[in-house]
Amino acid sequence: MMKILVDADACPVKEIIEKVAKQKNIEVVMYIDSSHILSSDYSKIVTISKGRDAVDLALINNSEKGDVIVTQDYGVASLALGRSAYAIGNSGLIYDNNNIDKLMFERFLGQKVRRAGRKGGKTFNPKKRTKEDDERFERNLLKILNKATS
Repeated sequence: MMKILVDADACPVKEIIEKVAKQKNIEVVMYIDSSHILSSDYSKIVTISKGRDAVDLALINNSEKGDVIVTQDYGVASLALGRSAYAIGNSGLIYDNNNIDKLMFERFLGQKVRRAGRKGGKTFNPKKRTKEDDERFERNLLKILNKATS
């Protein structure tokens, strides 16, 4: 049975995820590390010990084909796609086999520039989250869920 798995440490759309999941009667599992506190009346909260990529690895290791993964991390999204899961970012970007290679390559280049200590390696300062961001996320999450359950 499909679940929504959330990289929840800094996820700004947890409430939207739960609202949509309740409407569709879909289980939600939110993964956080031990430096965060989260509670929910709907979602299962899984707390993972702090460690580099510990939450990401736990989330992916517990994902299955057809699950929906909510993450801003391109690496996690790539692993999700490799497991035949769906992946969506907090901004509503649906990760798929048509865009993940480009996103991963851009991430690689940014890391390379930062390691070299050059200016410009830091990514842009993100814009403040807007109502439109939330609406796009909800619309695209529903799109994925409708596709996954049809």
